[in-house]
Amino acid sequence: MSMASLILKRSSPYAIRSVIDSLRIPTSSRAYASVAVGSDIVSAAQDVSLQKARTWDEGVSSNFATTPIKDIFKGKKVVIFGLPGAYTGVCSNQHVPSYKNNIDKFKAKGIDSVICVAVNDPYVMNGWAEKLQAKDVIEFYGDFDGSFHKSLDLGKDLSAALLGPRSERWSAYVEDGRIKALNVEEAPSKMKVSGGDVILGQI
Repeated sequence: MSMASLILKRSSPYAIRSVIDSLRIPTSSRAYASVAVGSDIVSAAQDVSLQKARTWDEGVSSNFATTPIKDIFKGKKVVIFGLPGAYTGVCSNQHVPSYKNNIDKFKAKGIDSVICVAVNDPYVMNGWAEKLQAKDVIEFYGDFDGSFHKSLDLGKDLSAALLGPRSERWSAYVEDGRIKALNVEEAPSKMKVSGGDVILGQI
């Protein structure tokens, strides 16, 4: 048995995550099959819809309506950021606040909407948004089965962290569906390039 196999066999899930993170290829070296700066995010995810954060009663009254990707991006200036999951540490304490606290600066730059998306259902996203007191300034969407992130090659298996299929931690500035800036963290447990301060400087 190799040394790597022994380490993985004997380590806790958090230790395994550290081993995986340490072997990760730097973001700048990664190649994406579906998206990069200059890509059309609508074309990449043309058959995908997201579920806007809502209560169960709102879901029932809307007949569980979904929002096509083109309706989110076409003819608009949008800042979108994705994260591993609602109620998790870095996402709650750093990532969402970095956008919430800068919302006036985004609006001053002509941004039509700031969007948070995660592989969660819209009801979890709604409860989380309300807990963070961010629902009035950020649009929260659930990517319930991960289809949106998979279509962009931004899906991520976080089983080692006991989260299952989730997403990378990332951000993008999108004009009329065209990606003008894209930032993907080397590890989803870190927030170095995907925060609000960074994307503000790229608009």
